[in-house]
Amino acid sequence: MSLHSYSRCWLHLVWATLNREKFLHRDARKQLSKFLSDYSKEKGIYLKINYVNAEHVHALIDLPAPLTIEDAAKLLKGSSSHWINKNRIVQQKFSWGRDYGAFSVSQSKISDVAQYIANQDEHHREKSFTEEYEGFIKAYGLTMREDSDENR
Repeated sequence: MSLHSYSRCWLHLVWATLNREKFLHRDARKQLSKFLSDYSKEKGIYLKINYVNAEHVHALIDLPAPLTIEDAAKLLKGSSSHWINKNRIVQQKFSWGRDYGAFSVSQSKISDVAQYIANQDEHHREKSFTEEYEGFIKAYGLTMREDSDENR
């Protein structure tokens, strides 16, 4: 019997544009969502769902065994930033902020989180991104750092 590496590590990743500027117009958001899906597949990252807002992204991924959380975040953010600039998806030079959130999701909550991500338009009628992100930080028992992108 041979041994194999298996993992199931669901993560809800959230990251924002530099200074949380609303650079991503509707068409750019649609194109970026497709890019993230295609790129994830190419890199062996199972991306169940993503949603691109004007200033932030939500992605629900199953982290592959060979990657760290940092690796996955760097791959998705770095490749998408490069792609946005190379293809002139927005008019100005584009950058993501350096920070991101990575929140563990239990197998039993995958459908709930996927639904939450799918309903971003409705959700953000009630809450700003900052309120949403601070809510994640609090729900996971974390503390906001003073040196985040928003405070630079």
